[in-house]
Amino acid sequence: MPDFSAARALLKGVFMTHDHDRGFSHDLMTLAERAVNRRSVLRWVAGAGLLPLIGCSGTTANSAPESSAGASGGDGGSGSGGTSGTNDTCSTIPEEPAGPYPGDGTNGANALALTGIVRSDIRSSVASASGVAEGIPLTVKLKIVDVTNGCTPIAGYAVYIWHCDRDGNYSMYSAAVANENYLRGVQETDEEGVVTFTTIFPACYSGRWPHIHFEVYPSLAVATSGSNTVATSQLAMPKANCNDVFATSGYEASVRNLSQVSLTNDNVFSDGASLQTPVVTGSVSAGYTATLTVAV
Repeated sequence: MPDFSAARALLKGVFMTHDHDRGFSHDLMTLAERAVNRRSVLRWVAGAGLLPLIGCSGTTANSAPESSAGASGGDGGSGSGGTSGTNDTCSTIPEEPAGPYPGDGTNGANALALTGIVRSDIRSSVASASGVAEGIPLTVKLKIVDVTNGCTPIAGYAVYIWHCDRDGNYSMYSAAVANENYLRGVQETDEEGVVTFTTIFPACYSGRWPHIHFEVYPSLAVATSGSNTVATSQLAMPKANCNDVFATSGYEASVRNLSQVSLTNDNVFSDGASLQTPVVTGSVSAGYTATLTVAV
């Protein structure tokens, strides 16, 4: 099988975005990002024969197609419930940027080195920090499968997830929460290839569609640096659920930010997010569960 690591590394480094005011250096980075058309880069790489679609037979509940998420359509749908659907084939999860705030040692801070970072509930900080992220509860369930082996579940892999808090800040980086490390955690896949995290629904900050970052590692032992990943991608939260959550107290800024962005103009998901949109069930009062099968 061809080695696609070079292409993955190229794409992973091209797009990093977070439109908070982070100073002159951040502004330069953001301008550079937006000057690059992600779809064009992908087409160039695909044209070079580096990114063929990898699939396998079988039915896997990866995610809902964007067009089926709600009766009103657009941006993942605008119905009142969660998304649902299945894919007839199992395809490799698209490689996406880790962003400028990964906390995996590739850009300063390294949450992976913290005592207690291997945990399922990531709402509180660990080690010497004590902050707790407030927000609507969200359970994230990811099933890791092997696309080269009949899409069978992979036990013993490790998954690291992270995302912004209710205010759109990233722990370990954003000034307001630089001393916290919440909303970051690692889990090992069980016999069914599943990891489960308890977290909060992420905010929508300026310039980006609401999302959750994750990295997949071949084992817990090597889940110590972002340079050891086998896959890096992002979850695109369905619009219907975003609308419901952002109508609650604490998410007020997300209402305005969401109105100014769409999946079609987001610089990560604009080329399609069907493989990265989880099935989301639940409610504001009971909390939500987001489920996605991730083929690597």
